Amino acid sequence: MLAITSIDIYRFSIPMEPFTIATGTMDYAQNVFIRVHTNGGFYGVGECSAFPAIVGETQDTCLIMAKEFAKLWKGRDALDINGRLQQLHSFTAGNTTIKSAFDMALYDIAAKNAGLPLYKFLGGEKREVESDITIGIGSPEKMAGQAIAFKLSGADILKVKLGKGAETDVERIKQIRQAVGPDIKIRVDANQGWSFDEAVFALQAIGAYDIEFCEQPMRTWFNDRLPELMKLSPVKIMADESVYDHHDARMQIESGSCHYINIKMAKSGGIHEAKKIHDTAAERGIACMMGGMLESRIALSSKLHFVYASPNIRYYDMDTCMLGHLADPCIGGVTYDGYKLNINDEPGIGADADEAFLKSCEKFVV
Repeated sequence: MLAITSIDIYRFSIPMEPFTIATGTMDYAQNVFIRVHTNGGFYGVGECSAFPAIVGETQDTCLIMAKEFAKLWKGRDALDINGRLQQLHSFTAGNTTIKSAFDMALYDIAAKNAGLPLYKFLGGEKREVESDITIGIGSPEKMAGQAIAFKLSGADILKVKLGKGAETDVERIKQIRQAVGPDIKIRVDANQGWSFDEAVFALQAIGAYDIEFCEQPMRTWFNDRLPELMKLSPVKIMADESVYDHHDARMQIESGSCHYINIKMAKSGGIHEAKKIHDTAAERGIACMMGGMLESRIALSSKLHFVYASPNIRYYDMDTCMLGHLADPCIGGVTYDGYKLNINDEPGIGADADEAFLKSCEKFVV
């Protein structure tokens, strides 16, 4: 048994340039960082990023629940991943964002204990991973200018945030496509911003501009209308907020409601459930994307390890650290070569928090 001895919890706020999507604007990443210490002489790290308008958790709710979770785990076996996660699920429903940080720390511990980088512990192998880069919502002209700048920086794939006015959204895509030309891939994300009629209008109109897919066109309470939208849309549909767990994935796929699924740790509660979503989709021939909220390179590192171990993840939205973070609190971890991601073969996740950054963070110890 590898016993959990204590858990450090940090308010891990990362300042950033304001970033706007259909559900709101973020001025800083509302993250939480934890270290789960063991009697083996090493600890596991976890990070999550609260996005209240989407998942319903704030940084403060994550901190409160983290203290409760830490009490549950003290003295327990860190290597019993199923048992530890079931403790959290038995204690509270939901709260998937903060659960993902605790899940990540367990996998970091398990891989370190095995002396393996996490992707090898998960049975994966490295492959080329090239992320898109996201354009936040603004005027069509401003967004087109941003698209040109990203193209000049070497980007091959643009992800465009929409969902604030269907007619303006069409103009946004028209101007972006005209600005960057035909060779760059464009995918869009409405973040639940359209009604059914707006979604039909917008998707039929932007279909002329060679759009790879659209994420989450409508609020989840319109899930019953997705099969109808799928038949009317020339643009393929990717489920995001409609899929939190593998049961959601099964229902979305078998009802004919999506072509693809976006996996995010903040929705799934971490790697353990993300693997179930991945496998459920793979069994049914539905490809997945690796997405995220506003995590630092710490959580991004765990996501890259998961991607290496998940062959059905074929799309990569792993640009959060490039979306205006004004500080990098991570040491080690993922590196970017342009928009391509790499990581070394250190045991575990291979990333940790910078001690200098942690000194400025509110800290709790359980």
